[in-house]
Amino acid sequence: MHAVPPRPSLVTHSADFLREALLRGEWQDVLPSERMLCTRLRISRPTLRAVLSQLEQEGVIGPVVNKRRQILAPSASSSGKPAASHLIALLSPVPQQAMPPFVLFWMDSLRELLAEAGYQLEVHVSTHCFTAKPAGGLKKLTQRAPAAAWVLFRSTPVMQRWFAEQQMPVVIAGSCAEGLSLPSVDLDYRATCRHAATMLMQKGHRRIALLLPDSSHGGDVDSALGFREAFATRDAEPCVLPHHETAEQVIATLSEALKRKPAPTAFLVARSIHALTVVTHLLRLGHRLPRDFAVVSRDDDAFLDHVSPKVTRYSADAAKFARRLAKLVLQLAQTGHTSTKPARLMPDLRRGETV
Repeated sequence: MHAVPPRPSLVTHSADFLREALLRGEWQDVLPSERMLCTRLRISRPTLRAVLSQLEQEGVIGPVVNKRRQILAPSASSSGKPAASHLIALLSPVPQQAMPPFVLFWMDSLRELLAEAGYQLEVHVSTHCFTAKPAGGLKKLTQRAPAAAWVLFRSTPVMQRWFAEQQMPVVIAGSCAEGLSLPSVDLDYRATCRHAATMLMQKGHRRIALLLPDSSHGGDVDSALGFREAFATRDAEPCVLPHHETAEQVIATLSEALKRKPAPTAFLVARSIHALTVVTHLLRLGHRLPRDFAVVSRDDDAFLDHVSPKVTRYSADAAKFARRLAKLVLQLAQTGHTSTKPARLMPDLRRGETV
């Protein structure tokens, strides 16, 4: 029986990560405080001190002087050569506290899966990289944090195109823009919205509206495409209602739809938080669900379990999403290539009381 190679300890893994940060010149002259390093590496003070002791023995940093450690040889590793990067960088337009629960769940699972393979996930939040002209910000960021692979969350087509042109290792947590062929993992929003519209028509609805953010994200584009496909051979009227993502704008869009003659009788809503806004606003207006209107959420989050009436929605497995994403990321980081065939996961319908 072949021996199983041991996994790197937390001290070894953290030492590798800190050594790589020194190699790319993240700090000059002296290390930051132990508190800052503990926060950055997500380790305890005793673990950090074991890491610093190891690097001191290697001659990479000096001993403590006035509560600071001097950087002696940032270009040297224990082997005398720069270590291969064990950093996986995730780029997001919003901080983690503003992310939906489903995203937080798969992100935590992804972090654990990468750590088991000896990699560390580092989240970068940069609104500048999500503008219409992100090239400058992306160049600075990728130079400052040279990662073994990048994961893009809620990425725009122009961002994806930049990574493709730079031939940088990247995996899209979402859908690729049209004309690009990058590895990606996403829910099958096209099939989900086609299924939801068909289900509502089978319930007798003929005026159905899709409320979704006015964005260029691949999943939202696919949602509108699949929604319209459901009406191709049916005597029913589709209506796509884009909005900007605040609760006030969702309510304004919904209010305009209700003024139409005839008004929609069913709403398919992208993003679970927006589905909550739609349900509560309709109830506030005195409507009863599903007697007056049917509501289906394209997405699911745990807080919908506490809504009454229970919202009919589509639910995906965050752990499964993370496993598919981790597989592509690790292949890319370890071999330099992976499959560019889109990985799509079909959510399950959770029947509630709003249809």
